Amino acid sequence: MKKQGADLSQILGQWKRERPDIDPSCMVVCGAVWRAGKRLNAGVSENLKQYDLDFAAMDVLLTLRRNGCNNPMKPSQMAQDMMLSTAAMTARLDRLEARGLLIRENLKTDRRSVAISLSDEGRHLADKMVVTHVATEQKMLEKLNEADQKTLLLLLEKLAVD
Repeated sequence: MKKQGADLSQILGQWKRERPDIDPSCMVVCGAVWRAGKRLNAGVSENLKQYDLDFAAMDVLLTLRRNGCNNPMKPSQMAQDMMLSTAAMTARLDRLEARGLLIRENLKTDRRSVAISLSDEGRHLADKMVVTHVATEQKMLEKLNEADQKTLLLLLEKLAVD
């Protein structure tokens, strides 16, 4: 894979030359994280094209699938799990329901609430998609051995916590 954009060490050197009064090294670290994220995003997006899905749809389908086929979820539970607003979740669910990939059912205990589950087509698609998704991500991480991946995960988790 060829390098995208300017060399981060070159950018660091330019800032050190132009503004020796500040330490711009954080810019290089953040830039490397953003570039890596952009590469990962592009790889996953490319894989999703074959299913005519985007990240949002994939996230819903795989959340439902990993929760278990016999374990419907409330939209509010899904929104919390996926760190979304309920409005954003509703829009995602509407699109997937229109494609026949999920089913909304009123709860017998509270008719104002619904339970979301995968349709047979949605489950089949999720099972197929998760295989190619995992393969895509494994390929993108192949430059990192298992120890490198564990270290990277620990470091990224530190960044993700407020």
